[in-house]
Amino acid sequence: MRHAPLPALALLPLALLGACTVGPDYHGPPATAADAVQRGRFVRAGDPALRPGPGVARWWEALGDTTLTTLVDDALAHSPTIDAAQARIREAGARLRTQRANQLPSISPSATYLHARLPGTALGGGSGDAGGEGSSGGSDSSAVNFYNLGGTASWEPDLFGARRRGIEGARATVEERFADLADAQVSLSAQVAQAYVGLRDVQERVRLNAESSRLQQRQLELTQQRYAAGAASQLQVERLQNQLESTDAQRIPLGAQVAQYLDQLAVLTGRTPGALDQTLTTAMPVPLPPAEVPIGDPAALIAHRPDIRSAERALAASNAQIGVNTAKLFPSLSFLGIFGLGGTKIGDVVDPNKLTALVAPMLSWSFLDFGRTRAAIDQSEAQRDLAAAQYRERVLEALQDAETSLSRFGNTRLQYAQLLRAEQSAARAASLNGQRVEAGTSNVIDQLDVERQRLSAAIAVAQARAQLTDSYITVQKSLGLGWSEPTPPTAAGAQRSGQSDASAPTTGG
Repeated sequence: MRHAPLPALALLPLALLGACTVGPDYHGPPATAADAVQRGRFVRAGDPALRPGPGVARWWEALGDTTLTTLVDDALAHSPTIDAAQARIREAGARLRTQRANQLPSISPSATYLHARLPGTALGGGSGDAGGEGSSGGSDSSAVNFYNLGGTASWEPDLFGARRRGIEGARATVEERFADLADAQVSLSAQVAQAYVGLRDVQERVRLNAESSRLQQRQLELTQQRYAAGAASQLQVERLQNQLESTDAQRIPLGAQVAQYLDQLAVLTGRTPGALDQTLTTAMPVPLPPAEVPIGDPAALIAHRPDIRSAERALAASNAQIGVNTAKLFPSLSFLGIFGLGGTKIGDVVDPNKLTALVAPMLSWSFLDFGRTRAAIDQSEAQRDLAAAQYRERVLEALQDAETSLSRFGNTRLQYAQLLRAEQSAARAASLNGQRVEAGTSNVIDQLDVERQRLSAAIAVAQARAQLTDSYITVQKSLGLGWSEPTPPTAAGAQRSGQSDASAPTTGG
């Protein structure tokens, strides 16, 4: 590192180079999945319920369950996950403000004392004037004392755009953090909905299990009566007893699952475990998806899914870092200024007639760093290439996620429809056999057995219903839906953090 003080006017041409910005300009992410974008539709979206059109940000409202809507809204407002994402936005905004401030001069109050021995000069007013004090090299050198009470100012012009690239990268990072917040909202809304569906599913299975247990208990009692009358065997009694015990045993772990989902929902909404026990104790049916589900197209998915947007902004930030490191190959110019009251005597700092100003320009150039700067550039280029690869990977994984969830949704709908038909058939069989019992051509035990079959079909339908709604939730998550603009307090905080120069989310989902 060499330092050479130069006259300020001689350095003016260098300062005019401030419009130069080294490093590659960012031209957007690499083209990925062009065939899917050109096709304009998802290949697994064959179910008639899936239709083109923009997705709905607040997709959970389409389920028509006010309790679920309240839970999702509570989670988005109070979850620590959202608070952490908002804190990262403020942190990134503060870094952006720091990068901007680095472009401006720095001024601070100071008290300065300088002592210099300058060979080859003879300066008056120094300590050498007072009886030769401070001079030991003869008449060809002079010692000078300088006292100042005032302030210092420093400034380093951005000759080759290192700070501009730093601002560019910091702004991209702010936008990345906004995308991370949106991604957290997408994940959180899906987690709450899935936990809610799981809770309602388990509660329904508890109810159906209890109903099945009552039927089996009634069937066992009648068989025991027949056994006492010699019309049934002990084996028949034992088989029914075994079935009843198995059914009751299945209800025990269901209670633990209910508690698990209740605690999960409490934590997701920012509450302590057990806080929602009273609110959600009453069993409710699993909400069904709407008759039509808008899903957009692959291009909309790539443009709006938050994790893809986050990866793209990370790529932009890593590209800017190349320019930051490239600027280190070139000279840097800095100015140091001292102003205030002062002179060669300590009493000058209180003399209003001793107004002084000192400007010290300095040119620095690390041209001999044994390859450190080149290595830093190579490292930042590799990081840029890594970010580009991660962006392409994120796009492909998102498309795979969407196609898989759409296929699962369509097949689950078919299964649910078929099981509904089976339940309706079992219900008709129970009704017909009931008529036979009334006519005396069938007995109560047979009727209870038919009712048990109907109940088994109802249990299968309830499970399929939960799977269908869960697959609907998975579709919404895979499409990147569920995020919205920051709330007013967050937006204000983000504006204080430099949001005005960041691309905050402008549309929900």
